Amino acid sequence: MKTNLFLIGTAVLLLACSCNEVNNTEPEKAEAPKLISSEPADGAKGIDYDKELKITFTYDQNIKCLYSDFAQIKVNNDAEVIKVNPFNTDLEITIGSLKGSSEYEITIPDGIVKGFKENQEAAAGFKYTFTTKDAPIVVDPDDDVPEPQDNDAWNRMNELGLGWNLGNHFDAFYNGSWAGDKFLYPDETCWGNGKVTAATFTKLYLAGFRTVRIPITWLKMIGEAPDYKIDETWMNRIVQVVGWARDAGLNVLINTHHDEDHYIGNEAMGHRWLNIMDATKNEEVNKEIKAKIKGVWTNIANTFKDEGDYLIFEGFNEINDGNWGNSANSSDQAKVLNEWNQVFVDAVRATGSKNAERWLGVPTYCTSINFIADFVLPEDPAGHLMVSVHSYDPYNYTIAANLPQKLWGHTFTGNDDEKQIRSLMATLHSNFVSKGIPVYLGEFGCSMRQYDSKEWKSYKYYLEYFVKASKSYGVPCFIWDNGNKGAGSEHHPYIDHATGSYIEHSKELIDVMVKAMYDNSSEYTLKSLYDNAPRP
Repeated sequence: MKTNLFLIGTAVLLLACSCNEVNNTEPEKAEAPKLISSEPADGAKGIDYDKELKITFTYDQNIKCLYSDFAQIKVNNDAEVIKVNPFNTDLEITIGSLKGSSEYEITIPDGIVKGFKENQEAAAGFKYTFTTKDAPIVVDPDDDVPEPQDNDAWNRMNELGLGWNLGNHFDAFYNGSWAGDKFLYPDETCWGNGKVTAATFTKLYLAGFRTVRIPITWLKMIGEAPDYKIDETWMNRIVQVVGWARDAGLNVLINTHHDEDHYIGNEAMGHRWLNIMDATKNEEVNKEIKAKIKGVWTNIANTFKDEGDYLIFEGFNEINDGNWGNSANSSDQAKVLNEWNQVFVDAVRATGSKNAERWLGVPTYCTSINFIADFVLPEDPAGHLMVSVHSYDPYNYTIAANLPQKLWGHTFTGNDDEKQIRSLMATLHSNFVSKGIPVYLGEFGCSMRQYDSKEWKSYKYYLEYFVKASKSYGVPCFIWDNGNKGAGSEHHPYIDHATGSYIEHSKELIDVMVKAMYDNSSEYTLKSLYDNAPRP
């Protein structure tokens, strides 16, 4: 019995020693959290600088970051780390006090990010970079008018010169309750203009214009996916008219026009296919639209692929959601338009032949200078891109309902109204022309005034000053003509669309615009025009 007790005691002692040996073993170290992605991606460019930037770093497991360690996260260029928020697998860092045209680097040191596992190593540190979009160059419009340069922008200015819009013509379409079964079908005459003829372009050239912009609405002339074939009769008519303009010696620009969806404020019209509002909210919608852009422009480009460099393609018209830049997400919509512009350029270039080098026009959001900061020039192997903007400034004088501003110009109002136009042109010059990037005013204009009145004198001076300023800063400009005869808001009649003849007293107006564009004498400058402005 004693022997048995001794053996039992020995066994218990050995078991205890064995247990102590297991408890003294260090648990194996768990792997540190690993960074798997960031949004925006590392190296992102074109980041907004006029608001705070939230960057999300995602790890392969849940992570934590002590409040006392937040101060070790640094960013350069006088930016600030506003907030650090670890949540589940994400580390969110908010950066503020950003500037335009700047490169930033965020440094997250070793050991800041930790996991929740026992005996786990902390995550390795890293650096993250991003670049903000370019800030628009702000210039004093009272600075001296720039000297012309030998670059693409000034060369295009000299080639395109003064242009004319065949407006409310091939961009006209059946809309509203009167349309019936023809709703959203384009039609050359459904908005009241007569059919264009070869004589239209011959006389247009003789009047002094050197470029014609032919806005074209495609809408229900576009077939189903995936080919998006365009109605043959409609396309053949476009080919015929482009050929007439070519034979008259004109540069020709064609586009997609009124295909854009201005839904806000126009809900009864329904949606049109270039719907930037929904594309910005839903990436699947955006993908569908981009596929259609590619298909439509592939068809158009193939039709004209062997035409000479007199022909220019303009991807889009006034893309916006109908709120004209006043929506809370307008800047986001502008980024989607940047994507669309790239799809357009790629589609045209892929068709080859003369399209490999053809000049292409790409618009800013709303075709407005107010969104230059959001605009990104597409990648283009040919380097033949022009920026499209429009101007109806000042709005209350040019096209607002009932034209609340009746007169314009310092001799008529006592104010330096001309400064707004100089500022517009100086902004375009500084941001594009001075960098060798061609930019053009695809539309400008002012509603017709009663002939031989004080308002007529002011109106005539406005058109002359606008064109002279445009020429002086290296920006070709195309007057909007919708054929709507008479005076008043949105009446822009200059050339009869069907005959090419002057409408009423429009020759007076066209002659001063031609002079402003082509008279290069040292006695006739923007300053001399201002100093000798007509008086009431």
